[in-house]
Amino acid sequence: MAFDLGAVVPLGTTVTDGSGSPANAGSMAVTITLPDRTTVTVDPVTPTGTGVYAYDYPTVQAGRHSVRWVATGIHAGAYTDAFDVREAVPPTILSLREAKQHLKKSLTDTTDDDEIRDWNEACTRAVERFVGPVAVRSVSEDVRFSSGRSLILSRTPAIELTSAVALVAGSTTYDVGDLHLDGDTGIVTRADGGVLYGPLRFTYVVGRTFVPANIRGAARIILQHLWRTRQGPGRPQRGVEDFDVTEPIPGLGFAIPNRAVQLLDPDGLGPEVG
Repeated sequence: MAFDLGAVVPLGTTVTDGSGSPANAGSMAVTITLPDRTTVTVDPVTPTGTGVYAYDYPTVQAGRHSVRWVATGIHAGAYTDAFDVREAVPPTILSLREAKQHLKKSLTDTTDDDEIRDWNEACTRAVERFVGPVAVRSVSEDVRFSSGRSLILSRTPAIELTSAVALVAGSTTYDVGDLHLDGDTGIVTRADGGVLYGPLRFTYVVGRTFVPANIRGAARIILQHLWRTRQGPGRPQRGVEDFDVTEPIPGLGFAIPNRAVQLLDPDGLGPEVG
């Protein structure tokens, strides 16, 4: 399960001797490699019990972290692990409360909250495969071109431009107030009708300020399906229906209920890339 940004991640490893019994190493160190490839090393780590080593790491970056424990001296060895940290505002269509209510889970029972949040993020990705970004968030994109009256951003719907910075030294960086964005198509033009010169790195906000009922409904159907099937065949959950599903969707790795597809793609045109 992913951890929230700012949460403390409990890391640990156990050293054993040749017979498999817990035993202290000569020395132990742990190194955490952050998503930006910087590292945090604690050396030495003092055992909390015979052969037991622990370190509580306070997270500061979102993304995949790798962990490497290295024991030296007597009972030398190594152990590698990893953990994920969510964005500060994870992109989800449904709130945790709404997801739990739809799954008929008690709002006061937090036992499955972490798993529900993971599946909630997964169903959001499935929905956005069809309709483009829904959850509002900032993205960055490099658009490589020499010049033109317009260019097209790849993620739509887009809400607003944040910056348009030249990728080549000495080239033009634009004030976003001088640019016009068509949010539905992603087309960017100069407000004065002039020529744009690139390449440019755009930072912009994508998503929807209002989420239509069909998108929310599809998200609930997919979440319900994922929650049921994660238990394996032959283990239906009370209050959760079964649905016919699509073939696995490229880029997602899992099938989604046909009812959700009908809500998201009533014309049968297939998924958008968003």
